[in-house]
Amino acid sequence: MSVQEYLDKHMLSRKIEDAVNAAVRAKTPDPVLFISNHMKKAVSSVITKVKARQILDSRGIPTVEVELYTNKGVFRASVPCGDSTGMYEAVELRDGDKGTYLGNAVTKAVKNINEKISEALVGMDPTVQLQIDQAMIDLDKTEKKSELGANAILAVSIAACRAGAAEKEVPLYKHIADLSGKTNAILPVPAFTVISGGKHSGNSLPVQDIMILPTGAVRFEEALQMGSETYHHLKAVITEKYGANGCNVGEDGGFVPDISSVREGLDIVREAIGRTGYNDKIKIGIGVAATEFCIGTKYDLEFKSPNKSGQNFKSGEDMIQMYKDLCIDYPIASIEDPFDKEDWEHSKRFCGLGLCQVVGDDLLMSNPKRIERAIHESACNSLLLKINQIGTVTEAVDVVKMAKEAHWGVVVSQRFGETNDCFIADLAVALGAGQIKAGAPCRGERVAKYNQLLRIEQELSDQAVYAGEDWRL
Repeated sequence: MSVQEYLDKHMLSRKIEDAVNAAVRAKTPDPVLFISNHMKKAVSSVITKVKARQILDSRGIPTVEVELYTNKGVFRASVPCGDSTGMYEAVELRDGDKGTYLGNAVTKAVKNINEKISEALVGMDPTVQLQIDQAMIDLDKTEKKSELGANAILAVSIAACRAGAAEKEVPLYKHIADLSGKTNAILPVPAFTVISGGKHSGNSLPVQDIMILPTGAVRFEEALQMGSETYHHLKAVITEKYGANGCNVGEDGGFVPDISSVREGLDIVREAIGRTGYNDKIKIGIGVAATEFCIGTKYDLEFKSPNKSGQNFKSGEDMIQMYKDLCIDYPIASIEDPFDKEDWEHSKRFCGLGLCQVVGDDLLMSNPKRIERAIHESACNSLLLKINQIGTVTEAVDVVKMAKEAHWGVVVSQRFGETNDCFIADLAVALGAGQIKAGAPCRGERVAKYNQLLRIEQELSDQAVYAGEDWRL
């Protein structure tokens, strides 16, 4: 091939001339840089390589990190991990060799990315998220992504999403919004974990967490300030009542004071809110995780107590009455998993009372079939979305659409084993979720999400909308 034939084949003369003319019209002070950027924009980007590694999550347990390459750059993503995998959620692939990371290594998932997934995706346009995700699903060939691992597939899916945004030269949240057909970006109300209990803490509090929701803030920045100030006032309250040891924190940053009842926890949270002066602007949420203490048809609220009296076993009806009383006595806005994941009847009956938002976490596991059933039976009225339970960006977008069409609330959620990846912040804004649960306003992997929301709000400037009182949208 001659020089002229090469030039003609790639239309180089025309492209260079166009770039030079554009620089002249712009009268740019640095024409070489301008021409370089102009030429880059003219190039259609494709995925050139996908590379994975094993890293540690916030608990010191291995997880997957991916770097996806295009000619626009390198795009990184890492995935969170739950403390367990339910039977209805996508499978997190681990090695199982007890001699390495106690069986928790993810080198099999990493190998699947470096060999199988990379080969399948090289050459694909990063903007076609649906095709990328479908290619990995087809390659896996299992219902719950057990062959390649949902941790492998999701990491690549998120990295590809970032690459797609870069290719379109738009912020990540704008790209996700385009994928979902949304036009209005909404900053979510944060549900800050302030007290931790349940099986993840050393106290006797049976419920998993107590949260605060600054629904009365005008902007996300103000909501974050409210959350932080309340958190520190709560630290002072706990120190006064339980000593400094009560200010130890759980895996997602919530304090772990030596309390044994839900009311005791709610009382000190309410006292902290009172000290801030935000009484009418902050609501309270309870993450019950009732599956953890359900025995047969009864609920053992003393399952963590060394001296069980047997007097705190409650029926489903007793639990409904307990929640009714709590909603009367405290500013409860949201209760998560108030019953066992298979106790559909009591979930339905409690939800029907309309006392507060009833969130399905273990009940739903972000599974489309479970969500469809819950919609049909009116078993809850809000979805807790954990993206690693479903495994791809596309499927996460789809289940949120299901929830929104049913007029549900949506809470985009963290996992206990988090990384500094803040994808869920952009996801919550893009999908207009209205709520985000990313832990306490402390610990780097939790604050990373909140700080990203601050950046997004500042970038949107006067176009920024905070969900606030419309948090369930």
